[in-house]
Amino acid sequence: MTDREIIDLIDRSIAGEFEIDPEKMTPEKTLFQDLELDSLDIVDLVIVLEKAFRFKIREEEAIRNIRTLGDIHSFVVRKKNELEKPA
Repeated sequence: MTDREIIDLIDRSIAGEFEIDPEKMTPEKTLFQDLELDSLDIVDLVIVLEKAFRFKIREEEAIRNIRTLGDIHSFVVRKKNELEKPA
């Protein structure tokens, strides 16, 4: 899966789950202010991403720094690349 495919899947998954206009799905959008998600939505967001990418999102320092859609893109791309590296 390419980085672009990962980003597209993230955007589609979030837009579908939270009924957000796909036109609003740009990397600089903030989760709380621009996309109007709340703390309960973030729990759902984690579940949506875990289902879409088939990996667990654990309590990691990187998660605490996520503020924008672009931050989510970077986090998931990095996580997928780490998991796909040969052992």
